Amino acid sequence: MKKLIALVFALVATAGFAAEFPDISIADLKQAIADKKVTVIDVNGAASYANGHVPGAINFATQKDSLASVLPSDKGALVVAYCGGPQCSAYKAAANAASQLGYTNVKHLSAGISGWKAAKEPLEK
Repeated sequence: MKKLIALVFALVATAGFAAEFPDISIADLKQAIADKKVTVIDVNGAASYANGHVPGAINFATQKDSLASVLPSDKGALVVAYCGGPQCSAYKAAANAASQLGYTNVKHLSAGISGWKAAKEPLEK
């Protein structure tokens, strides 16, 4: 019984730390970009952004104060934030900002720019 209680507690604790924003795969993001149905936000900073970012991505470092003006008017539109890679949590700044503005379909590209590059996807400079 103690093991069962410990297992339930561990599962509940893990669920509490689950990602706040759902993940989106590189393939699904590529399709959304091709369909022009996504706003992508790069949270890697101005230097990284200048060196290459996901095509069409907004530079959060320079747009965070005017984010509302560069996001779509449809609050249900897909918004994807990313940063360096799977261990990076900086994306949360942009994801939370979009969420606080009322966007309800905010996702995270956990692969980040490192995963995008590793998949040999095109960069925009």
